[in-house]
Amino acid sequence: MSNVTVLSRGLLVSTLSIALTACMNMQAPKPVIKSDIPQNFSQTTVGTSIANQGYQQFFSDSRLLKVIEISLNHNRDLRTATLNIQRAQQHYQISKNDQLPTIGATGSAVRQVNPTVNPNNPYSTFQVGLGVTAYELDFWGRVQNLKDAALNNYLATQSARDATQISLVSQVSQAWLNYAYAKANLNLAEQTLKAQLDSYNLNKKRFDVGIDSEVPLRQAQISVETARNDVATYKTQVSQAQNLLDLLAGQAVPLNLLPNHAVKSISAESTFATGLSSDLLNHRPDLKAAEYQLLAAGANIGAAKARMFPTISLTGSAGYASTDLKDLFKSGGFSWSVGPSIDLPIFDWGTRKANVKISETEQKIAVTDYEKAIQSAFREVNDALAARVHIEDRLSAQRRLVSATDTTYKLSTARFRAGIDSYLTVLDAQRSAYAAQQGLLMLEQTKLNNQIELYKALGGGLSQAS
Repeated sequence: MSNVTVLSRGLLVSTLSIALTACMNMQAPKPVIKSDIPQNFSQTTVGTSIANQGYQQFFSDSRLLKVIEISLNHNRDLRTATLNIQRAQQHYQISKNDQLPTIGATGSAVRQVNPTVNPNNPYSTFQVGLGVTAYELDFWGRVQNLKDAALNNYLATQSARDATQISLVSQVSQAWLNYAYAKANLNLAEQTLKAQLDSYNLNKKRFDVGIDSEVPLRQAQISVETARNDVATYKTQVSQAQNLLDLLAGQAVPLNLLPNHAVKSISAESTFATGLSSDLLNHRPDLKAAEYQLLAAGANIGAAKARMFPTISLTGSAGYASTDLKDLFKSGGFSWSVGPSIDLPIFDWGTRKANVKISETEQKIAVTDYEKAIQSAFREVNDALAARVHIEDRLSAQRRLVSATDTTYKLSTARFRAGIDSYLTVLDAQRSAYAAQQGLLMLEQTKLNNQIELYKALGGGLSQAS
């Protein structure tokens, strides 16, 4: 065996060893995740998590389900999120194709003079064929890491779209409830205005016949104008709630799908189980998106490190060549060429090292974002659970308060008409009864909103039908 052969094989073995070593060192180190999951999550772990249900199983009101369906089909934010998925998919396809050689048709015609052969007789050269242009041999995993980064970015975008859908289902449901309870408050204000007008007319008659002074009459007038202001205020809230619902739906919501009074129930569920704490990491698409972004950041580190090593590319072509165009495709004109090229920046003012440090910093940012996403997810669930714990006690107390204030209002009205109490006592009782009824409506809406918030926080709402 000749020395040249031995030397060539030695160089080949050395190159492969360096390549394998580099490939192992290109992998980004696995970051340490410190999520600090709170321990009070296990309040309602009994049963299957409601996040396993699609919104069509969770929500029971057929009108609300139709509004959600309209929103999923026409909402502009969700449409944008879907288009972002398509864009990320194409980016991934491009990076995947970079692993394959690019083959293209080539053709050339050259008119030249060879001064060493015949300086006075120029000649032509014609060539046509197929060629591979600058196909990078991925010894260091740069192209593979770029493909992995694009894949994880695509998956992150897909998860972001799922998170947008969950948020949309929640927003539509709450906007629908806002409209319902704005209508309920409007109805209450209109009933209160009617009662105040009756009281005003009664006081006006008593004043006209000289039973009472003008003071009770003006007090009744104040109540009437206050009630009129409340009616106008709630009419504004109804219009604003409808505008928001139309915006979320992407079109005008049909009037037959809008509630005209307070909604007592929106879910068929009686027990709102959260499942295990680990289920949250699997159901929440925003956590999945943060995880994919973390993986993409690790792949970018590998790609940046690979740039520290030489870039080896392969160029080749095969076809026909001739000095005469008419003899181009005749036998004997076949030609081919193949050759590698290497690119090794010797001095780049520290640019490649800076790119590695940037990639490592971006990974640290992704780790922090992932940890924050986990903490935020558990906080949202715990907040929803904390609000739900005593909501029934608050509702029971508020209903008793409504009953007590209503009875007080009726007794005060009777005592005033009997001449025992002044009209100021009636006004105080009426205001207390009105405020108690408003508080009851607010708590009923809070209870239903809490169910929606818990469903959203657990990562539910993805399945449209199952």
